[in-house]
Amino acid sequence: MYLHEHTTTTAADAFTEAEVAVLPTGSVEQHGPALPLGTDFLAARAVAETVADRSDTILLPPIPVGVSAHHRQFDGTLWTDPETFESYVADVLASATEHGVRKAVVVNGHGGNSGALRRAARGLRDDRVAFAAPWNWWSNLDALIEEELDTSLGHADEVETSMMLAVAGDLVREAALEDAEARGGDSWGESVRGASVGFDAIDFTESGAVGEPTAGSKQIGEKLLDHAAEDLAALVEWLAGRDLADLWPRGHK
Repeated sequence: MYLHEHTTTTAADAFTEAEVAVLPTGSVEQHGPALPLGTDFLAARAVAETVADRSDTILLPPIPVGVSAHHRQFDGTLWTDPETFESYVADVLASATEHGVRKAVVVNGHGGNSGALRRAARGLRDDRVAFAAPWNWWSNLDALIEEELDTSLGHADEVETSMMLAVAGDLVREAALEDAEARGGDSWGESVRGASVGFDAIDFTESGAVGEPTAGSKQIGEKLLDHAAEDLAALVEWLAGRDLADLWPRGHK
């Protein structure tokens, strides 16, 4: 159950038991002609929900819009400034500490959020407000992705297509996957002699996709979800068992 589905009285009981707040974050941005704009937060939400029934967690409402200005030329993309996103996430996690939960995992579904999330987490820790662990749901799945798809993560690619087929299949326009791939990019970014010269997604992909989305499948998506769920459960378990004093910054040597 999400926090917003509680009443204030049932929330009090949930916070009494909880050790770790779980906050899904993502983006509302183009994912080509086949995948929904909400791909990143839908994936993060699905992974976060796998720990919803644990008594030691409190599941916070997802933050759907993230740092996505590099997709702005594609219709439907929304974005926020990195500093605004950083402050908003920090405020949400700080507010949870008022109810007694000072440890958190941010289940992130959008790579563009990573820098802001890391800064938010560092600030909360430096000020001894909360300890938050930013975690991309795919961050420990390289071996599985390589084994199942013989690739690494792109954008609106076979990995994200597989995940969406598993968690939001009704939102995937499978008939458009071939077009997404045909007009897509081969790699994320463009470089000349080692210098990155592609700043926006449109600089290196006409469809918005990077990779081979036609290779995705629901079965692979279910494996990705299962493995991500195992990783998240282990991360929550580790964090719940740590003494808060041991998580604060160490003093000068």
